[in-house]
Amino acid sequence: LAKGGREQVVGYHMAGEVVGIDGVASEIHECQATALEDMEVCRLPFSEVERLARLSHQFERGLHKLLSQESARAYTLMFMLGTMRADQRLAFFLLDLSQRYQARGYSSCEFVLRMTRREIGSYLGLTLETVSRLLSRFQREGLLQVEGRTVKLLDRVAVSQLVDCGA
Repeated sequence: LAKGGREQVVGYHMAGEVVGIDGVASEIHECQATALEDMEVCRLPFSEVERLARLSHQFERGLHKLLSQESARAYTLMFMLGTMRADQRLAFFLLDLSQRYQARGYSSCEFVLRMTRREIGSYLGLTLETVSRLLSRFQREGLLQVEGRTVKLLDRVAVSQLVDCGA
């Protein structure tokens, strides 16, 4: 929540990802996390992470990799919001979800959108109406099929080309 009470989605985390890195430097978490499905959370104070990093070079390298990945994700999001058209943002978002699901052993072609269209719009800097309109357009063009929250990527190459044409 922003200071004025306005809600803004600034991240979309999946099982196995770390939440709360925003609080490492200031020791204050400016964001709240909302679970979109049943989940388990493992709380790990950063002081314990630092202690483990001192004990194991392998753990320390993993920590550096994790922090670098989060930094790269934030950079990519900023780049996307600043340079891509609405259709490219949504296509990028869907491809990113596809890759993240695949990395976890799930289908990269069919997955459930856990976020509402309004939340996706907030995350991508788009209105609910724009997200709905674009999903309908992508479906008409044969890029994907949408049934409720289930998305099937029908033409991954075309979706990738849509993202690449503006990069």
